[in-house]
Amino acid sequence: MENRERYALEVQGIVQGVGFRPYVYTLAIAHHLTGWVLNSGTGVSIEIEGTASECSAFLADLRNKVPELARIDNIDIQKIAITNEDSFVILPSRDGKRTTLIPPDMSICEACLAEIRDKNNRRYRYPFTNCTNCGPRFTIIKDLPYDRHNTSMAEFVLCDACQKEFFDPLDRRFHDQPNCCSECGPKLSYYDRDGNPISGDPLQNAKADINRGKVIAVKGIGGYHLVCDALNSDAVELLRQRKLRQNKPFAVMFADLDTLKRYCDCTPKEQELLTSQRRPIVLLAKKDGGLQVAEAVAPANKHLGTMLPYTPIHYLLMEGFEVLVMTSANYSDEPIIYNGENADKLAALVDARLEHNREILHRCDDSVISCTEDGQSIFIRRSRGFVPEAISINGCRHSILAVGAEQKNTFCLTKDNKAFISQHIGDLDNHLAYSGYQKEIAFFGKLFDSQPDYIAHDMHPQYLSTQYAHDAYPQLPKIPVQHHHAHLASVLAEHCCAEKAIGLIYDGTGYGTDGKLWGGEVLVGDSYSFQRAAHLLYAPLPGGEKAIKEPWRTALGYLSMIYDTDTIEKIAPKGLLINNWQILLQATSSGFNAPFTSGMGRLFDAVAALAGIGRIVDYDGQAAIALEQLLDRTEKGSYDISITAEDDSYLLDWREMLTQILTDINNKTDVGVISARFHRAICNISLDICIRLRDETGINIVALSGGCWQNLFLINNVKKQLAENGFKVLINSSIPINDGGISYGQAAVAAAQIEKGDW
Repeated sequence: MENRERYALEVQGIVQGVGFRPYVYTLAIAHHLTGWVLNSGTGVSIEIEGTASECSAFLADLRNKVPELARIDNIDIQKIAITNEDSFVILPSRDGKRTTLIPPDMSICEACLAEIRDKNNRRYRYPFTNCTNCGPRFTIIKDLPYDRHNTSMAEFVLCDACQKEFFDPLDRRFHDQPNCCSECGPKLSYYDRDGNPISGDPLQNAKADINRGKVIAVKGIGGYHLVCDALNSDAVELLRQRKLRQNKPFAVMFADLDTLKRYCDCTPKEQELLTSQRRPIVLLAKKDGGLQVAEAVAPANKHLGTMLPYTPIHYLLMEGFEVLVMTSANYSDEPIIYNGENADKLAALVDARLEHNREILHRCDDSVISCTEDGQSIFIRRSRGFVPEAISINGCRHSILAVGAEQKNTFCLTKDNKAFISQHIGDLDNHLAYSGYQKEIAFFGKLFDSQPDYIAHDMHPQYLSTQYAHDAYPQLPKIPVQHHHAHLASVLAEHCCAEKAIGLIYDGTGYGTDGKLWGGEVLVGDSYSFQRAAHLLYAPLPGGEKAIKEPWRTALGYLSMIYDTDTIEKIAPKGLLINNWQILLQATSSGFNAPFTSGMGRLFDAVAALAGIGRIVDYDGQAAIALEQLLDRTEKGSYDISITAEDDSYLLDWREMLTQILTDINNKTDVGVISARFHRAICNISLDICIRLRDETGINIVALSGGCWQNLFLINNVKKQLAENGFKVLINSSIPINDGGISYGQAAVAAAQIEKGDW
């Protein structure tokens, strides 16, 4: 007869709120073991006792059959003395040191979806149905351990039927903290814009209003959506007027995948993302000859931000509709409205509100992803469905708070070689976003039991994130990180690359070490340090930040690098020169409010404005996006950008290209051809400078990061050309490629410099 053995296990990873304890329970029973399992601050603690072969079989199975939402990062196993128990039980949670990971909010699973569609099921059409395999997690949690009293479900007392499920180890709702039903859980209600309740079935009322062309607000998991019929042009235009958003595309929700494919092309990778339980918005190409949503949904855009239903409310609301606008409830440049404090702002946006009484504790927008031709994901926004999932950050032995960028902000908190990147915060110059930013930083520190030893921040002294770093943590060492170095480090850290790389870091604006605005940068370096190997020729921005919203100013600044005032008046394209441009140019030449920029995004703006596109825009990047949309892919020509030596780096000189563009404009060349030649010029110069630097340094790795790489033509073609020339190409795919990834890069730079003993 085999001897009995006993083992103590500490399991770390995403193991709370995902049905892990009942999984362990059933596994232990199947292997005839005694002992116990419980949630702890570090994850899940287990003790098992049985014969050597039974224990060995349990340990072998433990990793291989985990629940769908679970992820095991580490199992610490110690042999201990036997106690001769006669059963296996699930014990109450205990607190302590916190290293456990909380799962993101996940879409409704197939089993729960089947229940709300089954007339004989007690959860038939119940809009808050969930189980341990699905539903809200991050957005409802107050504290660890992940137990009901630490969530916004605490006020909903389980009925007898739900309580029975909750305490049955063999039920998929065992210790499902948001478990509920129509008897004991949250409820829907419907209000007019002034907050007066409307009698009747809330869902039916909402559908009727949508059918009437009205705009309604729908409270979801991480905030409110603004919803209207995406096939009703008048309704979409009404939404645009109220939201003060003239051109920026709206996201849409399709009833199902088959319906979506009648409107959009969808690759296998895009389909995988759309149907995953994370349910991001995925940017898809509109189908040539396919069905069309109202033009105002995505004006002059060949792509559509699409998603599928991910909550029971969505599935029930979508009945009878093919596609609805489902866009964040906010005004332009403000964060999503998510709680009652700011819900009064909805009055001017909507005709009615579909509400529920489960509190949202953490604002969390939908995530947004696009895909390259070879199937790599590009995060435009990493939020619901992914946060607070950890990303590895090797060599990080200290707790670092990286406070992120000014726009598209996220922050990053590190602990034990893990980086916890926040949900999308937004632009910090908005007071609501900045308030939420401070709140979430405090919450992450509490949730992960991690108070920082170091603070990493952008070099820009006027960023609110930089000021926050100094004001909130006056006693801690501050590590300033150059914006584009952070972009480079974010790619290398994500791919666990310790080698030096060539970084093509293309974005709109970032504070440089020379005090100028960088953005068209070719760096050589690693996470520890970098050299600026090449950059675009500087040009002034007349009026400073105002030029970002008025790209005609940017074009004027770029022309001033080539021509004098009289010549500009003669050669400028029709309609470019407005608003006392001579006075503006005179102020620019004297250096008044005209900072110099090497930004690739600003070069895109200048070319777009010259070509007659987006001379005044609603949102950052609009002109560049429009230029990409018009691109004629049959055109294989390219303009010329020269490479010249400048001190210890190279200058990428675009002046000849601008003269060629002006010639094409004067010859009435099609805008699509101009766009294609410009894009190919950027692709070609990117390859040429990488080849030159490889010849000089031997470095064969190229990292692409920065907001300009959201341009799919650019990233697809540069990746292809680099690969064809033998380069290893790395891009951001687990974190945002834009400034939403800056915080992770800041943390990587800080970790490398701390490791080298610089701090």
